[in-house]
Amino acid sequence: MADLNLQEIHDTLISVAHEAGRMMLAANPTDIDKGEKLNCRHPAVDIVTETDKAVEKLVSSRLSTAYPTFAFVGEETYKPGIQITAIPTFIVDPIDGTTNFVHGFPSACISLGLAVDRKPAVGVVYNPWQDTLYSAIRGQGAFTTVGAVWGLEGGKGRKSKLPLAKNPIPLAGLDQSLVSIEWGSQRDGVNYEVKTEVFKKLCAVKENGGSMVHSLRSMGSAALNLCAVAAGQIDVYWEGGCWAWDVCAAWCILSEAGGLVASGNPGVWDPELDSRKYLAVRGAPTGQKEIIEEFWNVIGEGRMEYET
Repeated sequence: MADLNLQEIHDTLISVAHEAGRMMLAANPTDIDKGEKLNCRHPAVDIVTETDKAVEKLVSSRLSTAYPTFAFVGEETYKPGIQITAIPTFIVDPIDGTTNFVHGFPSACISLGLAVDRKPAVGVVYNPWQDTLYSAIRGQGAFTTVGAVWGLEGGKGRKSKLPLAKNPIPLAGLDQSLVSIEWGSQRDGVNYEVKTEVFKKLCAVKENGGSMVHSLRSMGSAALNLCAVAAGQIDVYWEGGCWAWDVCAAWCILSEAGGLVASGNPGVWDPELDSRKYLAVRGAPTGQKEIIEEFWNVIGEGRMEYET
């Protein structure tokens, strides 16, 4: 990785993210004709729009021109059997949070990651509706920039280092935590049963065997959930069923903000990028491993299983 100019790649990804963001905003999702422009995969709540495809085509064209020797894995062009290898690979979700996008709910983003040796090395996540960009380079910290396109601070935006708190407080346990979860598109079977049982245990009072977390949140985007953990706004995020393109960029951002990612199933501290099961915790001086183990205890004997 020493011969890669990660700063240049980072800057290129930001430029591409802003260009893609303009395309996403121009699509005006509240006017989408659901009869012509929406395709519902199976199951029916897994939605893809023509905008997803158009954005990925734009991103693929820009990145393949700038870095022709790099591999490219995108959500809309992925085919079963494609593997992430050790070579530099752009891992892209053109619109993470498509369901939000379709409904006009402003919690969606473009997620642009670079993996080297199957590990996140550069990450850029951009929500154009809120003009909020998260970015990181391995070993150089993580940042958020708000309002650059809107012209704040002379067009540079308001840039802050992540996490947002200068002195993050320790993680004291699930009963002191705000936890992010997602229902996902699979609403039956063993994985759904595991998820719903864990959701109930997280929320229940301790007298009934629960964790009594402060509350649960669902942002509708794996990348934005992870970025909220990186910012320190969410303490813990548990997910099963998403893909490498959902998490690659934000994983880099979270790691550079001092966070940890373990497996969404108990026992694995260093999950593969494409494992599809993740448990993320924010940066903290103490308590990270303890809260992961506490969460794994909530899961108990349940296990999520997804094809990779």
